[in-house]
Amino acid sequence: MSFLIEAVPASYLDRIRSAGRDEAGNPLAPRIDEEGGTPLRCCLRESLPGERLLLIAYTPPGTAGAYAERGPLFVHAEDCPGYATVTEYPPGLAHRRQIVRAYDERGDMGEGALVEDGEQGAREIARLLAEPGVAIVHVRNVVAGCYNFCAHPA
Repeated sequence: MSFLIEAVPASYLDRIRSAGRDEAGNPLAPRIDEEGGTPLRCCLRESLPGERLLLIAYTPPGTAGAYAERGPLFVHAEDCPGYATVTEYPPGLAHRRQIVRAYDERGDMGEGALVEDGEQGAREIARLLAEPGVAIVHVRNVVAGCYNFCAHPA
């Protein structure tokens, strides 16, 4: 099954940058990532040393009720080009172990799996999206569980 990858939408980021606050009302405080390697949810790659980032509160799409969690994630402090290759697993995050979780139309969590890399991640996303009732798949960090991106059927 083919799928489409969705980063945090640029229009959403434009709104919070203009407002100066994230969705939880936290003031935006740019920080310099001295070392790099932070997963960015705007362009789906790791940060480079010296890039300006924002840590924001964000509620990922496709969840509801008790599964509608809000969590921390990093994005560029200024406009960025976003993620353009939406039919491919993000190469900038493909070396990372990830958790892949399915959600149904009601926003309830279904099956999930630990994947070792982007190749296995892409296969797992396609497999889960082919399951009856699965509407969206989240890909998350292994250690902290933070949201990275989602995938929808193409």
